[in-house]
Amino acid sequence: MKATIQSAEFAPGKSLTLETGLLAKQASGSVLVRQGDTTVLCTAVMSTDVRDGQSFFPLTVDYRERFAAGGKMPGGFIKREGRPTDKEVLSSRLVDRSLRPLFPDGMRNEVQIICNVMSADPDIDADVLAGTGASAALMLSGAPFLGPIAQVRVGRIDGEYVVNPTISSLDDSDINLVVSGKLDSIVMVEGEMLEISEDEMLEALDVAHEAIKKLCKLQQDLVNEKGAAPAIAFQPVVAPAGVVELVRPLVEGDLKTLLTSEYKKETFYGGISNIKAAAVAKLLGEGDDAKQMTDEGFTKSDIKEAVTQVETDVMREMVMAEGRRLDGRKLDEVRQIWAEVDYLPRVHGSGLFTRGETQVLSTVTLGTSKDAQGVDQVFDQKDKRFYLHYTFPPFSTGEAKFLRGVSRREIGHGYLAERALQSMIPAEEDFPYTIRINSDVLESNGSSSMASVCSGSMALMDAGVPVEKPVAGIAMGLITDMDAGGNRVAILSDILGTEDHLGDMDFKLTGTADGITACQMDIKVTGLSKEIMKQALEQAKAGREHILGEMAKAITEPRDDLKESAPRLIQIQIDSDQIGAIIGPGGKIIQGIQKETGTSINIDERDGHGYVTIAASSGEQSDHAIAMIKGIVAKPEAGETYNGTVKSLLGFGAIIEILPGKEAMLHVSEMAYGFVEKPEDHVQVGDKIEVQVIEVRNDGKVRLSRKPFLEMPEGYEEEERKREERRKERRGSDRGGDRGRGRSGGGRGRDRN
Repeated sequence: MKATIQSAEFAPGKSLTLETGLLAKQASGSVLVRQGDTTVLCTAVMSTDVRDGQSFFPLTVDYRERFAAGGKMPGGFIKREGRPTDKEVLSSRLVDRSLRPLFPDGMRNEVQIICNVMSADPDIDADVLAGTGASAALMLSGAPFLGPIAQVRVGRIDGEYVVNPTISSLDDSDINLVVSGKLDSIVMVEGEMLEISEDEMLEALDVAHEAIKKLCKLQQDLVNEKGAAPAIAFQPVVAPAGVVELVRPLVEGDLKTLLTSEYKKETFYGGISNIKAAAVAKLLGEGDDAKQMTDEGFTKSDIKEAVTQVETDVMREMVMAEGRRLDGRKLDEVRQIWAEVDYLPRVHGSGLFTRGETQVLSTVTLGTSKDAQGVDQVFDQKDKRFYLHYTFPPFSTGEAKFLRGVSRREIGHGYLAERALQSMIPAEEDFPYTIRINSDVLESNGSSSMASVCSGSMALMDAGVPVEKPVAGIAMGLITDMDAGGNRVAILSDILGTEDHLGDMDFKLTGTADGITACQMDIKVTGLSKEIMKQALEQAKAGREHILGEMAKAITEPRDDLKESAPRLIQIQIDSDQIGAIIGPGGKIIQGIQKETGTSINIDERDGHGYVTIAASSGEQSDHAIAMIKGIVAKPEAGETYNGTVKSLLGFGAIIEILPGKEAMLHVSEMAYGFVEKPEDHVQVGDKIEVQVIEVRNDGKVRLSRKPFLEMPEGYEEEERKREERRKERRGSDRGGDRGRGRSGGGRGRDRN
């Protein structure tokens, strides 16, 4: 069995290989994509029929990372992969958003893409390979896919743009941008940056597109050699020819009146429903006299679909011809903003951001390193100390639905907001807290993810987190007739939900006053020029600056102190070899400190240093714990005094604990003035006594004295002086006597012989 293989260098020193014909041959299309030792098996299957009543395009994309691919076992009790991780969901969304716009309008056949990571090079991520592989599989499948597309990641290290940088090198990159595109245009962008400029953003996109074009050509070469499967027949679900022309004169006037009246979401959608109902009644009748279809053969569903098409045409023409939007705003105008902080009394920080009919309430919770989000993935094992969770309940859009688990959309929107704020979060050495943001969408009509960025930024400042700068976000839209051969372009700032649905682009940009921190873009039209992109970026910058100004009316910088309800964390740095002394045997020392001070203490090692983080509810508790820890790591010196505890008694003295885990000897000669026959006559186990260090030996052992803290008996110094003289005399006499005894002893020995 022979495989068809094509390879190409898409960036300096980097090549990618596509292989088909050997694996998963019953799929409509199957491709194994490889860069380095990372390989992904991408399959595409399209159904040949449409389910009854299917009203949308059922495309599903699943990207999965098997631990076996990296030679690892899953963590936890059950040694089998479970539900998709956030990384897998986000990677699936990147592929989905790249492919979905390239299927025909009205398509209802189910398409399923599965991308399984089969081998994982620890330094080459598989997520962007999956996008290219999925496109190649579709190209071979016979599905009506208007590709190919390719997907790459762009970084910038030491000022140089790098395509598909290694995972380790991203730590030194100020750009992490995933870009998908065709030979002639870009279709999807998502990533994070360290306050880059709009021009730098365009440069990164240019670099990405050059690599994308090479990977698209690689797919075409593969299809040319292998040959695509026969085209799969499908019947698009669209309004039949002629129904739009029949419906247009009946509804166009009412639609224009509705579109130019005072806008409110509930009223607008209610008006659209009424216009549809009126059109159906005019063409099919009402009540018992209602017909199933018109004389031309158009059904109720056809008529409603035609009204939607006329609505789209009228709205788009109004924007392009008159520069007027649904709610009467100018193209670059941002909706009215209302912002407030410290809204909730017991949380550690809160920010409420309302823009038009979109409202998000974000709360900040501060915790210790024990609260960090554990990560157990094939390509990433680094725990997260900052994370944002986004929630989109049904009441935010006036709907009643079952509450299920977190949706892919919620994970994606939350991650975008998290990335937008990430670069402003202080380093752990400067602010040792774990930080969680909950962003709850309370109302939604356009870009709740960008509202989450704004409310999250304000909540961080309200919590006293020393963020570098506030961050704001804005969603941009586009309406153009270029695909129909025209040249009109309207770029919209702060788009409504309807403008997103009926428009040609959804471009979300976040940043500070000094640059872009994150972006997400989906484009539905081809041939978007660099000039249009530049205009959109500049218009977004102006909108972002306006929003930052509105946020500043509520809060301008982080509060000087944390809320009373927040834990107090203090971090001190120690030598890594001192960690064991603080922990003690079996954790005895650290547990004792926590019990005595009422604190929670965590110790970890980073960059060759030890870091002790103390969580306390009061300054007194933390000060006590710090003093005890500093005492452990301190090295006693002669002359220092301690309030020690008698731990045990010996025949020649006592063992004194001068610091937690640090013991020293108090000899009987230093226990009291005068002769000490029994140590227990002077101290008992458990006594607290003051002692002074009189010697630190080379082996680290410490000798103590209690005398400096005892009252000296009257005449003691004179008696001690006399005793010292007598000792000297005895030593001198002993030396002389020894010599005499040696000589006389020898004589006596000889006499005895």
